[in-house]
Amino acid sequence: MKIVIDTNVLFTALNSNQGASYKLVSMIPSKKFSIALSVPLIIEYEAVLRRGKLPPNITDKDVTDFIDFICQVGEEQDIFFLWRPFLPDPFDDLVLEVAVAGDCDAIITYNKKHFIKVKNFGLRVLTPKELLTEIGVIS
Repeated sequence: MKIVIDTNVLFTALNSNQGASYKLVSMIPSKKFSIALSVPLIIEYEAVLRRGKLPPNITDKDVTDFIDFICQVGEEQDIFFLWRPFLPDPFDDLVLEVAVAGDCDAIITYNKKHFIKVKNFGLRVLTPKELLTEIGVIS
């Protein structure tokens, strides 16, 4: 299964070592799924993680190391067609563009309502818990 992870999932995973988002991120890399990325999406990840209210024990170096790791294990997608504006949040369009370019199976997010229209592209929208259940990690 090939997925794109929305920024809110990464932010949540770095804020708590409990829950589905943390479990999902801690599985990267996985034989059960691969992650698709683009340069604009990585820039979005980094911007949100650096300005977000992460726990004080997470340093700028930790964020840099995490982003570097995601870049190493993810599959970079070249974006040849911009779907903007398509979704209510322009930053969600970044996620959609990666999902379409990468021929992904699903977008993983906590904001499912923002991605209702992506069904037009044959994409599924799952929460981290729904993905983990689907791939048999949790029941």
